Order: sequence, then structure tokens, then C-alpha cells
Amino acid sequence: MKRAFLFALLLCSLPLLASPLGIYQHGTVIRMRMGECALLHRGFIASFGGQQGLVNETCPEYTLVSEKVVFVIVGRSSNQLVPLTDVIDFRLNKNELAVRVDDAKHESKFVIKEMILRSQWDLLQKHAEEQLSDNQRQAVDSAMVLKTR
Repeated sequence: MKRAFLFALLLCSLPLLASPLGIYQHGTVIRMRMGECALLHRGFIASFGGQQGLVNETCPEYTLVSEKVVFVIVGRSSNQLVPLTDVIDFRLNKNELAVRVDDAKHESKFVIKEMILRSQWDLLQKHAEEQLSDNQRQAVDSAMVLKTR
């Protein structure tokens, strides 16, 4: 009886012990661009006023698509590069995203700039594609009108 109780207690405490480690999720990096590291190197108040040291360093900004959420993450320095279209493992760690690429021994930490639900992101992408195709159709139609005159 005592063994069964200890075993049940151990099974119940495993999730509590595993939570600081974090469970890895999978996602695909679909977009990368280089942007300013302004908010990463300076504080919130310093970015809107007061003395600012000009830092011309650029940091990579990635769009990471997971099963339920789409993240826009920013690296802390210009040498934090992640391969595009590869499936990567990541976990949330406080207000950062810890990324592990190709079973690396260490994680790279990224600041989360934006988050959106995957379903909403898909709708936004579809709407943007429709607008682009409508603009292209209008350009072709106006070119045809000019050509026939």
C-alpha cells in the first residue's frame, strides 16, 4: 500500500518537475528580414525619449509558424541565424522563445515581437493574396482598355 501511494505521488509530481524544463514544440521558419535591434539594446523609456546611443546593428527577425500560433521573433544579435523552411524545435521560456536547431546542444534565445493565432494569420494571408490578385487584374484590365483605344 505504501509503495502504491509513493508511486502515485511520484507520477503526480512529474509534471511539476518537468515544467521548468519546457516541452518543445515544432514550427517552421517561413520568413526572415533584418531589422533594427533598437528595443533590444535600450529600455522601453529610453526608446521614446531621453538620451539614446545610436546603435546601427541589425538583428534577424523571423516569422515562425507553429500548429496553433504564429510568432514574429527577433534575435539579440546579427549572428543568430536560423535556416528557412526547416522544422525547428522551440519552447516558451518566460517572455522569450528558446530555439534549438538540428539537435544543437544549446538553445538560442529570441525576443517575441508579435504573436497571432494561426487561424487569424491564415485569414490575413488569404486577404492579402486576394487584394494583390485584384490589383493585378485591375492593372491588366486598364492596360487592355488603353491598348484597344
